[in-house]
Amino acid sequence: MLKKNERVTIEIEDISRNGEGIGKADGFALFVKDTVPGDLAEVSVMKLKKTYGYARLVRVVSPSPDRTEAPCPLAVPCGGCQLQAMAYEKQLVLKGKIVRDALERIGGIPDDILAGVMKDIVPSDPYLRYRNKAIYPVGNDKNGNPVAGFYAAHSHRIIPCADCLLGPKENRKILETILGWMEVHQISAYDESAGTGLLRHIFLRRSRMEGRYQLCLIVNGDTIPYWKELRVQLDGLKTESGESLIKGAAYSVNTKDTNVIFGSVVKTLWGDPDLTDSLHAEKYGISVHYRISPASFYQVNPGIAEKMYEEVLELAGLTGNETVFDLYCGTGTISLFLAAGAQRVIGVEVVPEAVRNARENARLNQIENAEFLEGKAEEIVPELLRAEGVRADVVVVDPPRKGCDETLLKTIVSISPEKLIYVSCDPATLARDLKYLIAEGYRLQSIRPYDQFAMSMHVETVCLLSQRKPDTTIEVDLDISELEVSSAETKATYEEIKSYVLKKFGLKVSNLYIAQVKRECGIVERINYNLPKTEGNRVPQCPEDKRKAIKDAFIHFQMI
Repeated sequence: MLKKNERVTIEIEDISRNGEGIGKADGFALFVKDTVPGDLAEVSVMKLKKTYGYARLVRVVSPSPDRTEAPCPLAVPCGGCQLQAMAYEKQLVLKGKIVRDALERIGGIPDDILAGVMKDIVPSDPYLRYRNKAIYPVGNDKNGNPVAGFYAAHSHRIIPCADCLLGPKENRKILETILGWMEVHQISAYDESAGTGLLRHIFLRRSRMEGRYQLCLIVNGDTIPYWKELRVQLDGLKTESGESLIKGAAYSVNTKDTNVIFGSVVKTLWGDPDLTDSLHAEKYGISVHYRISPASFYQVNPGIAEKMYEEVLELAGLTGNETVFDLYCGTGTISLFLAAGAQRVIGVEVVPEAVRNARENARLNQIENAEFLEGKAEEIVPELLRAEGVRADVVVVDPPRKGCDETLLKTIVSISPEKLIYVSCDPATLARDLKYLIAEGYRLQSIRPYDQFAMSMHVETVCLLSQRKPDTTIEVDLDISELEVSSAETKATYEEIKSYVLKKFGLKVSNLYIAQVKRECGIVERINYNLPKTEGNRVPQCPEDKRKAIKDAFIHFQMI
């Protein structure tokens, strides 16, 4: 029986969603940070549960062939990257597997279906120095000096890091200048435990097009003393062309005890804190410029974003006659690419600042066939249908990690677009949402992962779904009474359908319920299953959860 602090040697066989290696000892699964599948590792047990536990890496006894030297000296203590010790080509294999496993395990999508629709992952090029944005928490070291960096894994302990290898080299000069200004003018760092101190976070974002930065200081107070002195110092940092490296600076007041970074308002300190950047779809000859405020969403890896948007355009297959809905549209990054090929694009976003940016971006690019509406998509889309009769031929969704709101999924199904393109940043919620959409009659046609976040466990995915309709139809005169059963009926027996539903969903369904759902799906059913056994009795109707489970079985047995 394992005990806390006991040392054991284990082989790392797998990797968790958080990037911890997984090995077994005495029947326990041990999660070990900084290990790679294939490692033989000596570990020290830290915490034990009933069937699993957590251990600390003591030493690698025999390294995995997939192990490599981490490029960053802070890779072990810092919680920002989980995969630096794994060779990059193996990271790509792992992320493809993560997406596939989620779709099979959570989405219930059979392996043979995935084999036909899943494409190879697109790598990040480069896989270091690719991030255009960084948010640094600010605190004090043990000597009381201000520091900025990143949190250690599973903690709010700051690991000082001025030069993160995922971001531009210029970040270091900016951070060191700000920390020096704090020391000289006694600007206090935020103390999370006490809720005191002024500077909480330093936000930096670089425009690839301009080569300049926006800076936002998140503060626990209404004013920033000596900010003019900070401006003088930062103005001394120049781009290669001689411009000030900092295009503009802003601040956001956040006095709440919260993990949310920004406060409700962003105010300008100097210059223009909004950046202009551009993304290109070379295959289609499209370039789009964006104006981005500090609090607005913008893709952190523009090189991969361009490849993703090219794929979105390819999957949409626009001819110039379509109406497209872009839901969770942010600052209009995808919408404005779609506008080049569609008749009309309607973007919907709940964040007011992002909607303002999206409208500015449309004007900036002189795009007149894209409009942006503020609010919840599940409320706005039905209103568009009711008030204007507007339906979408193509719907694009790019939700946050929590995935799509279920009400929104129901709304999408109700408007029945020919194509649905799902851009996901979380395989688990993607799989959950695809399961719902497939059960509601959509067919999965294409899946491609993108390594948007190299060196981390995160992966982006672009999927195409289309309505489950035949490619061609023919008219046939047929007397149904002459047939014993329909061709769909012969695909699976009632007992096979019952067994499938019980095994997958844990639900028991009757012949009556199966017959009702068959009729609903257009599968001809013999009449006696749908009539009461005695005159005057009421026929029970199939509950919604069982209806969906039976339809899932029909899809599995290719009955619909």
